[in-house]
Amino acid sequence: MQNVASNDVVARIGREHYRTEIEVGGKSVVVDEPASLGGGDSGPTPYDMILGSIGACTAMTVRMYADRKGWPLESVTVRLRQARSYQQDCEDCGAQALPGITIERELVMEGALDDEQRERLTQIADRCPVKQALERGVHVQPAQPA
Repeated sequence: MQNVASNDVVARIGREHYRTEIEVGGKSVVVDEPASLGGGDSGPTPYDMILGSIGACTAMTVRMYADRKGWPLESVTVRLRQARSYQQDCEDCGAQALPGITIERELVMEGALDDEQRERLTQIADRCPVKQALERGVHVQPAQPA
């Protein structure tokens, strides 16, 4: 992957256990492991990033729908958690296929919404494109030569 397009996501790691810098579109974020796993605890873990992506997409999807409808949504908070052990996954990844993860989601919507609007926004939250893509399966393949 020599030529980097503006929408490519590039992850780079050096000699620091396990601090990785992710760059996309001129912006960057650090991803790391906790000290208990040998990392420097300088950023969220890879699993945290998955949850963050689902949370951000869910919040944006709900906001977009409420705005289109002109509904009085003041804010939406998406709280996500999962119980997978990244350490265990790393230890097992070469030996066996890993099971899927289950993520618990809590939506907190602020604003003068009626019960029908809240119910509809909860349904719309399930239509977050990132969540749907992950549920359908993500396939990573080698890049084709240019």
